[in-house]
Amino acid sequence: MKRTEIKDALQCTQYGQQINVRGWVRSRRGNKNVSFIALNDGSTIKNIQIVVDLAKISESELQPVTTGSCISATGILVESMGKGQTVEIQAEQIEVYGTADPDTYPLQKKGHSMEYLRDIAHLRPRTNTFGAVFRIRHNMAIAIHTYFHQHGYFYFHTPLITASDCEGAGQMFQVTTKNLYNLKKDENGQIDYSDDFFGKMSALTVSGQLEGELGAMALGKIYTFGPTFRAENSNTPRHLAEFWMIEPEVAFIQKDELMDLEEDFLKFCVRWALDNCADDLQFLNDMFDKGLIERLKSVIDTDFVRLPYTEGINILQEAIKNGKHFEFPCNWGDDLASEHERYLVEEHFGRPVIMTDYPKEIKAFYMKLNEDGKTVQGTDVLFPSIGEIIGGSVREENYDKLMAEIERRQIPMKDMWWYLDTRRYGSAPHAGFGLGFERLMLFVTGMQNIRDVIPFPRTPKSAEF
Repeated sequence: MKRTEIKDALQCTQYGQQINVRGWVRSRRGNKNVSFIALNDGSTIKNIQIVVDLAKISESELQPVTTGSCISATGILVESMGKGQTVEIQAEQIEVYGTADPDTYPLQKKGHSMEYLRDIAHLRPRTNTFGAVFRIRHNMAIAIHTYFHQHGYFYFHTPLITASDCEGAGQMFQVTTKNLYNLKKDENGQIDYSDDFFGKMSALTVSGQLEGELGAMALGKIYTFGPTFRAENSNTPRHLAEFWMIEPEVAFIQKDELMDLEEDFLKFCVRWALDNCADDLQFLNDMFDKGLIERLKSVIDTDFVRLPYTEGINILQEAIKNGKHFEFPCNWGDDLASEHERYLVEEHFGRPVIMTDYPKEIKAFYMKLNEDGKTVQGTDVLFPSIGEIIGGSVREENYDKLMAEIERRQIPMKDMWWYLDTRRYGSAPHAGFGLGFERLMLFVTGMQNIRDVIPFPRTPKSAEF
């Protein structure tokens, strides 16, 4: 018989029809006359109840039906009198696909810590919490593609392996086929990559932005959405070694239009979650973060503040004068810490902030210099609970100015001729931003640790599963 997904079965009102559902047992309880099985197939946070008359299906047949086992249940769909459910199934036949030893199955019906669940990441998607998180993750990916497609962007695939020895090279994972126990070196003692697969040092990408700019210089507006890698030895709740990035690049737009894009895009994604993930968000709101749904609604209902960096520093210094304590300094020229960003968003303004016009010394070489010669046209979006969620900027399109900054910073550009060519042949004003997908997921789900919004987190000393 054809299977019905549980999310559809729970919406069905054709009582009296025969139905088949399949999934994993969350619990089984009962007495000598009747047994109640809570079944979940991942299609929804909600379980469906299978009612088993022990006069029809014996207790011995149900013995393998334990928490974690996988079954197929065929029976009659009936209206339920039970609290919190509208339908249930009166079982006619139970087939066990896979058993789960109740003495060793790691997900018994009790509360488990997030730390414990990270150690069994291969099983944690079966919990209510992670089922909800990963369904929302899917929906956020759909929202991202939908937004850009509807707005005329082209999905542009940038390489995961790069030979560009550029900014951030010290934080890259090298890719090699060389024998690490017998490395060939040149007369200066440097590793000779001439016999390596790509003939030069190569690494996993830290960003698709530079290649994305090439796409924007031909297609007008593109976006990337793929995995990126940072070899930072960071064990914070906000960092991963492998994560996903969304990076649109757009020709012919200025700073104000870039900020409009950032705000509109984030509101679209949050609205999509509220419209398409209501049950999962309600569960996370009730179980983890009582203010989650209210916070999501507040983002789409308010205009983001647009705040020059210098004004932001003045606000923070005024707060310090009035007794506010920050762990890190915040003088003009300092890179803001998360505590500073969250103070501005959560305490001072009470809504998201787009901070602009940062000192050039704390920002990347490719950002467009303002007329003051000291600040650049960065546009970072700061969110409640998160801090910086988007890093964006207008890019410097002038070849001479870009080269002057590269030389001033002594950035090795010998392998970056292709990037500089976009400024030599038909250069155009353009801008873009980068959004860490897992940062967005933290905000939308209310989870506290970035390792809990990606199925298999990659962190220092951890590459399990």
